[in-house]
Amino acid sequence: MSDRLKDLNGLAPTAKLPAYDRSKLKAGILHLGPGAFFRAHFAPFTDAALAATGSDWGIEVASLRTPDVADNLTAQNGLYTMLIRDTSGTTAQVIGPILKAHVAPRDPSLLLSRLEDPAIRIVSLTVTEKAYGLDVRTGGLDLTHPDVAADLANRHAPRGVVGYLVEGLARRRAKGVAPFTPLSCDNLPSNGAVLKRLVLDFAGRVDPELRAWIETNVSFPSTMVDRITPASTDATYADAERLTGRQDLAAIETEPFTQWVIEDHFANGRPDWDKAGVLMVDEVSAYEKMKLRMLNGAHSLLAYLGYIGGYEYIRDVMDDDGLAALARRQMNAASETLDPVPGIDLEQYADELIARFANKAIAHRTYQIAMDGTQKLPQRLLEPATEALAQGSKAETYAIAVAAWMRYALGIDRNGKAYELRDPRAEEIATLLADVPRNGGAVSAALFTLPGLFPKALTHNVAWTEDVANKLDILIQDNRLPLF
Repeated sequence: MSDRLKDLNGLAPTAKLPAYDRSKLKAGILHLGPGAFFRAHFAPFTDAALAATGSDWGIEVASLRTPDVADNLTAQNGLYTMLIRDTSGTTAQVIGPILKAHVAPRDPSLLLSRLEDPAIRIVSLTVTEKAYGLDVRTGGLDLTHPDVAADLANRHAPRGVVGYLVEGLARRRAKGVAPFTPLSCDNLPSNGAVLKRLVLDFAGRVDPELRAWIETNVSFPSTMVDRITPASTDATYADAERLTGRQDLAAIETEPFTQWVIEDHFANGRPDWDKAGVLMVDEVSAYEKMKLRMLNGAHSLLAYLGYIGGYEYIRDVMDDDGLAALARRQMNAASETLDPVPGIDLEQYADELIARFANKAIAHRTYQIAMDGTQKLPQRLLEPATEALAQGSKAETYAIAVAAWMRYALGIDRNGKAYELRDPRAEEIATLLADVPRNGGAVSAALFTLPGLFPKALTHNVAWTEDVANKLDILIQDNRLPLF
């Protein structure tokens, strides 16, 4: 086994290396949640910006939960390999902007000290939707969320993302330090506006004057991020070692396509991301809605149908001509709910999505995409379904997708084997379904009552709910995966 990837000396010539002097970087960004998507998207765009302009925007990262990624990055001086896979082969690029990695639960005071440091001008986030503590029914804080409840009770020793942001901003205000710009990169609609609302809600509960200061002085840009990034596997690590000549336990793999749209509202500067292909705009909502509805909505549809049909990867689902055609129908249906998107041909965008889903080099598990459904369904499927029905559509592909999620929510595969839903509301779902007959009408009726998930415009539409029930009944009763 090779030595760990710790420096850039003597790496295999097949690997692309950072095109700038890492020793000149200074930490200007603190990123919370250094998972695979951050390493396949945010950090490479920053790497490209550094190469393009020679600026000094380095990144520190912090994990709010598990230590593995941060520990591996620490052992490798922040370096890691990004593999780009397509049908022509696999290439390797060593990414270099990360300077330090922290594990917040080990030393919360260290993370707080970084948040109040004037050198940190951006605090970015990829912590997944469920970490925000958003109450989908009110749009504000979920006061029952464990992190939210703990942080409101002990605001100066936070453990959740909103608690850390508020405490960091409070400390900067107390010291007369300019605020950082919080930058959400999670798949939430209007993610910057959502984050602002939650931060202001939290701050208002602990210090109304702090809330007013944040509202006046802190920018919360929204973003749209897009790059398919499967979980790393033994094959990822083996290929990274083969292509770099070093062992790399922080390696990730991704597709060639990447897209980032950011609202250009930063209070204290930013990297030259626009020189690295990032689209800097005044308003991101049109791009964000396009991605959530066309890409993510179709992805969820394929994940649920694929998983219950016995397909492990999205690429395998796309080998089924009927399911591939259904994905395209869903994209077309989603596009009809969209306003024009500047610079984007939606038909061409759908063609690109189909090709990306079918990429044989990307092993994106249906089970991975299927997780956290109650957090994802509203923006991906339920909101556009509501709009489609209002426009006079039958919203049939949305009924298929919802029926597929409901079949998945039963937690039993077609061979009778149980699996974990991996959803923050899994216990609620199990309770609702505990004594319900296993037929489409009964199961759908139960799940339609899950508080705060389905809008009344859907649950009160008799024709559409009957369509969901009928399609769900087919999925429950038929051991084959039916084609719609």
